Amino acid sequence: MVARKKHYRPAGKKKEGNAARFVTRSQAVKQLQVNLPLFRKLCILKGIFPREPKKKVKGNHHTYYHLKDVSFIQHDPLVQQMRDIRAYGKKVKKAEAKKNKDRAVILKQRRPTYKLDHVILQRYPTFIDALRDLDDCLTMVHLFACLPAIEDRIEVKCIQNCRRMSHEWQAFISRTHKLRKVFVSVKGIYYQAEVKGQLITWLTPHPLQQVLTEDIDFNIMLNFLEFYKALLAFVNCHLYRSINVKYPPILDPQLEAFAAELYALSRYFDASSWSSELDPQVSSLPGTGKVAESELRLAQLQHQLPSNEPGALMGLVEHIPGEDEEDNDTMVCKGLFKDMKFFLNREVNRESLLFVIPAFGGIVSWKGDGAPFEEDDNSITHQIVDRPLQHELCEGRKYVQPQWVYDCVNAKKILPTRDYLAGRELPPHLSPFVDPKEEGYVPDYALKIEQWKAAEILPLPDVGKEDLEDPQDIADIEKAKEAAKNEKKLKALQEKYFEGLKEEINGVPASSSISKTDNQISAKSTEDREESDPDYEQISRDNDERHLKLMTKKKRGLYEAMKKGKERKQENVEVIKKRKRNLKASQKTRDG
Repeated sequence: MVARKKHYRPAGKKKEGNAARFVTRSQAVKQLQVNLPLFRKLCILKGIFPREPKKKVKGNHHTYYHLKDVSFIQHDPLVQQMRDIRAYGKKVKKAEAKKNKDRAVILKQRRPTYKLDHVILQRYPTFIDALRDLDDCLTMVHLFACLPAIEDRIEVKCIQNCRRMSHEWQAFISRTHKLRKVFVSVKGIYYQAEVKGQLITWLTPHPLQQVLTEDIDFNIMLNFLEFYKALLAFVNCHLYRSINVKYPPILDPQLEAFAAELYALSRYFDASSWSSELDPQVSSLPGTGKVAESELRLAQLQHQLPSNEPGALMGLVEHIPGEDEEDNDTMVCKGLFKDMKFFLNREVNRESLLFVIPAFGGIVSWKGDGAPFEEDDNSITHQIVDRPLQHELCEGRKYVQPQWVYDCVNAKKILPTRDYLAGRELPPHLSPFVDPKEEGYVPDYALKIEQWKAAEILPLPDVGKEDLEDPQDIADIEKAKEAAKNEKKLKALQEKYFEGLKEEINGVPASSSISKTDNQISAKSTEDREESDPDYEQISRDNDERHLKLMTKKKRGLYEAMKKGKERKQENVEVIKKRKRNLKASQKTRDG
């Protein structure tokens, strides 16, 4: 038998396997001939991430990239544009070093730029793909919209652009009534909207002064933000054109100066729909674009739409071409706060409520410059407050806390206002993103809301807690009804059985003794059967053990992890129930 020769490859020859498919980060930087910060930026813009090969040829302390990903970056025109920008920056530095200020100013004005249009098209071939990847984009843009400007780190222009784009997105969602869920948490406010059948969830920070620490790498965050701004601009443009609204919007400078950009965008929507409905045939003729734009500017500058007109707020025009009015959820959201007029006090989160209330069909104003109507308007139905009232109450107006708006939005029903009045202790704010049935614990307030929704007739807003039925009492009543039904069924079966026995006795009198003996035998057999009944729990346990032994190691590990997860969830439920019992006991002792 001839021994097989060992395969030997000389040094410098072609590689195979993981050594040929993966390269380290330093090798990728050398191949692209760029520095490390620029390589990181290119990877972020192109969507390239490190890989984890099964066999790490260079060792575990290296970061690996696929060779095809590196070549994908290498053939992109962005690489050459970045090199040109870097070389141009050296020219500017050289002019400044020679104290040639005029040349340095001219060079800065002619600094080359680049666009990310082709990158957006490569990463998202369809519009639905862009919507699916919009969660992180919206969260990052809303975060930077609330940050303060820092010299040499975050520019003012960057923050202004983020604020403008976030308001454009919110204005579209509010105008088309696509908002579905809102949850106020410690981290911020979570929103969920449904656009083109895709659920988009994002987080916005609370309107508080942000404190930035030194350990944050803003360069990487700004690289992500650069790509996200380009993506959101494309998405906003496509969405605005889908409802026949020109993008970018033309805003009223006076409202912008009053920091009422969202209301200015609502007026822009109204003016756009007004101009399109005024004479659609004239607007389609050539040469009328400038006229329409000038009329739109006049309308936005409050020459044709008065600032105190409530109907100019957040999409009260009846028909917009391109709106999907067949969606049931949209119709429910559109009419939730219908015929309701809200006024916001200074202490509440104005931007959040200006976004949420019009998205569900309400009319809203605030205390400050640029407001559509004042506090003394008699048509106001609800006033949102978050502090104890220090002035006289207006008749026919309900003073509620902001949580009432969010709870009504999540329940899709108008809840009673008694528990949410100013100065009252609020009920728990339940998360709409958690299914209580899957978690194994349903809070009492969630049960109460579900009963109101099931009844389809909500209690009046002025009805108090004492007039409402306790959920525990309702559950007991349902159990009693089920028990009564079962008793009726058992009685009916017993009556049928006794009637059958009577017929047998009356029809066959000779065989009555035989039937008695048969009954005795059957009674004995049933007793023996009851005594010899197997332990079903033990049988199920044995079957589980048998199936567990037949499983593979991987499936067995997954099964054990599932069991541990269920046990952990049950432990959490027991902890919550124990806390609830302790709280009730402490309340009883306090009342007693």
